Order: sequence, then structure tokens, then C-alpha cells
Amino acid sequence: MHAVIRHYHFAPKDSKEIDQKIADEFLPIIRLAKGFVRYYWLDNGNGEGTSVSVFHDKDGADDSVRLAASYVHEHLADLMKQKPEIIEGPVVVHD
Repeated sequence: MHAVIRHYHFAPKDSKEIDQKIADEFLPIIRLAKGFVRYYWLDNGNGEGTSVSVFHDKDGADDSVRLAASYVHEHLADLMKQKPEIIEGPVVVHD
């Protein structure tokens, strides 16, 4: 398995709008990525959000990075303060 973590920064006042867009618009898109296993979105309520995506292999993870970048550029760019930090790699321990 392969995972991708994206860390975003935005104004706290935009949390609800971003959360809703991710649930309604982005989640159906990311589910179509090759080898999709799971997606999680965490919003700390203070202007930071993190997504965790899990895929069967690196190809799916790479596909998700492209999908997320395109979605953010088209739908959330005005709400983001900076480009997200992206961490990806093989899942070496899980239960």
C-alpha cells in the first residue's frame, strides 16, 4: 500500500465551506483514482487541514496527487493561503 498526506493552510472562517466542498465534490473524484483504498480529511478548526489517502500502489497515489492538485487549483485556490505540503510513501506498518 502507498499513502499520501497533504497539509493545507486556510482562514479558519473558511473551514465549513472547505469541509463541505471536500465531502460533496472532491471525495467522489478521489474515489476514482487507481487503487483507491481510503480517504480521510481532518480540519483542526484553526485554519489547517490534512488529508490522508491510501492506495494499493504508488501509481494510485501519484494519480491522487494530480487529481487533488487539479481540484484545489480549480475550486479551492482562492481559499488556500499557500501550496500544501505533500508527504507520500509506502505504508510499512498497519493493522
